[in-house]
Amino acid sequence: MSPNRDRVMIFDTTLRDGEQSPGCSMTQPEKLRIAKALAELGVDVIEAGFPAASRGDWESVNAVAREVQGPIICGLARCNRDDIKLAADAVRPASNRRVHVFLATSAIHREYKLNMARDEIIRMAVEGVKAARELVEDVEFSPEDASRTELEFLAQVVEAVIDAGATTVNIPDTVGYTVPDEFAELFRYLRKNVRGIDKVRLSVHCHDDLGMAVANSLTAVVAGARQIECTINGIGERAGNCSLEEVVMALKTREAFFNLETRIKTNKLYPTSRMLANIVAMPIPRNKAVVGENAFAHESGIHQHGMLKHHSTYEIMRPQDVGLTRSSLVLGKHSGRHALKERIKELGFVVDDLEFARVFEEFKALADKKKELFDGDIEALVLQAENSAAGPWSLKNLRTVAESDQVAQATVQLQHSDGRLVEQRASGDGPVDAAFTAIEQATGIDVTLQKFELRSVSVGEDAQGEALVYVEYNKRSYRGSSVSTNIVESAAEAFLEVINRIELAQASLAKSQDERTGAARTAQAAV
Repeated sequence: MSPNRDRVMIFDTTLRDGEQSPGCSMTQPEKLRIAKALAELGVDVIEAGFPAASRGDWESVNAVAREVQGPIICGLARCNRDDIKLAADAVRPASNRRVHVFLATSAIHREYKLNMARDEIIRMAVEGVKAARELVEDVEFSPEDASRTELEFLAQVVEAVIDAGATTVNIPDTVGYTVPDEFAELFRYLRKNVRGIDKVRLSVHCHDDLGMAVANSLTAVVAGARQIECTINGIGERAGNCSLEEVVMALKTREAFFNLETRIKTNKLYPTSRMLANIVAMPIPRNKAVVGENAFAHESGIHQHGMLKHHSTYEIMRPQDVGLTRSSLVLGKHSGRHALKERIKELGFVVDDLEFARVFEEFKALADKKKELFDGDIEALVLQAENSAAGPWSLKNLRTVAESDQVAQATVQLQHSDGRLVEQRASGDGPVDAAFTAIEQATGIDVTLQKFELRSVSVGEDAQGEALVYVEYNKRSYRGSSVSTNIVESAAEAFLEVINRIELAQASLAKSQDERTGAARTAQAAV
């Protein structure tokens, strides 16, 4: 860190606020993968979840606290002792831990959500911070909907929680309502009117409902905030949160203006972004700033001419800064293990020997189908190897027949981990529908298809297609994804991943019920 520059802490809430985005829920192993990637990225704080939300949330936060080293591990809690104790217990294994308590302060929330007067809000906020400080030294407080709270009252709340022992005070634009000039004035007002504000770190947490989350966050930093709360790819409730990769690269690219820096290893931004997109099955828009496919693409003739003269004519960042490479054509069927391993490394991914062996096997199979393999193909192979759902069903064979004037037919052969080999034939409205129906009949799991998407992960006529499948089963949503040059096969594998998730979830639920029944019988016997 430069001795002449102050540092902005990066507080990542992908696993908490980001996971609240519709369709972005993650399993515990997926959360651990993301948390470890965030630690490698260099974030200062990981908000691992909301432990009071469910037993599963508590266990996920606790797992991150146990297994992820480096960043501060944070748990969210409402201003009540039960929530706070659960959060503190969940993050206890972490060497650096924080409890983040929140309470709404705006007039609209006081009237319609909490039904509380101002003095009650202040009392609850103070009690919450004090309860958290009894359990951990690092306590953050957020006045929810701060940007719509009366300035005078907001200042009273902030001063009260500082006196109570808060170490960080976060000012959230909870509904993405504010605009940069107004938000900057809010921070200046607090810094001028709150006694003891220099004793705490000011933080900012912005939503993107009006498309200004990054702008508002940067404005808050100029006005004195020294922690930015954000998510990878900007995922989050409604229109999402401040995008980590965008705000970090803004600070880096305009370093001379902000005179601030972060600890983020920016060359890991792209692979981390792609990993998250693959896990939550939410493709990155092509025109997404910093990490989108078009972020460093130049089609206009005059732009290409300028780029050939000097990259700075139309690029304010280098693709290498965020973990991208300039070349698009990579490898072919004659490429060896060393060439593939180096290319994976250049793309910013780290794989162990077992994962690499699987990737290399898939690479060779794909190279026999395609003349040229692009970066997108390599990324898809790595991410698919990392994210493949473990059993119990696997697709051994798929055969489809589709003619324009005939009902499509599909025959699937599935292998179960218990040794069963099941073959099923079904018809449908096209080969994909027929394959889905055959898989449902073979596994005995009948789902409601909510959405089916296909997209190309590279270029050319032989490009791989990524299938994304979203279904509903027993009032719960599940998703699956898969990549193949055969889009019907890709769709079938994605659908089978959904079936696997459902069967594993059912097995886990049955195990929990058995454990509860056993515990109840033990307790009854003791009585």
